[in-house]
Amino acid sequence: MQGYISIGVFIDGGYYAKVNRALKKLENSIIRVRSLFDFISERLAKAEGVNTSDCQITEAHYFRGRFRVKEAYDKHLLYNERKFEDTLIENDVVFHYKHLREIDRNGVTEVIEKGVDVWFALEAYELATFRRFDYVILITGDADHEMLVRKLKALKIKVVLLTWNLTDAEATSPLLKEEAGHHWELSELTRTHPALSRHLLYRLRSEPSPELGETF
Repeated sequence: MQGYISIGVFIDGGYYAKVNRALKKLENSIIRVRSLFDFISERLAKAEGVNTSDCQITEAHYFRGRFRVKEAYDKHLLYNERKFEDTLIENDVVFHYKHLREIDRNGVTEVIEKGVDVWFALEAYELATFRRFDYVILITGDADHEMLVRKLKALKIKVVLLTWNLTDAEATSPLLKEEAGHHWELSELTRTHPALSRHLLYRLRSEPSPELGETF
């Protein structure tokens, strides 16, 4: 393919948060959004044989459940959430939120996230239909998105599944990988290319502030 390459990026915020938590624990680092986006554009430009300047992310969207303001304040999450949102804004990422609910089951508090995966799939499909992306990048490991991938492929859009499996919590659905066709597993890529890991990750302070939550 020659000419301009348009890319749409869709981020499953719950999955992204799990990856960042694992990276914090293992390497005291988190993903640098700008570097991740640059990596996506550069890799696809090389694959398509075009200049990186002609292979651009034209839209990026982030989907996540989050607590209402009082709950977030009580859990000491507000600062962390706003700081992360600043990063999204600086990189022109559109964020989509639905409220989380907490319910008590036999004395155990469970956090319920309803409808985010459906919203993710509907928005990705609708935008891909109207924008006619050449590529859609899905940052997720959820098997529920298998049919989304199939529908995007029916639009003749190339789909790349981008994952970073560090623990069993981030394990990618085999069905999703098989359906996507193009799969970039960053834990493997960074292991064989250490410089890529340094490029993609932001090193945190050795002693992070205790009031910051673990949401992101």
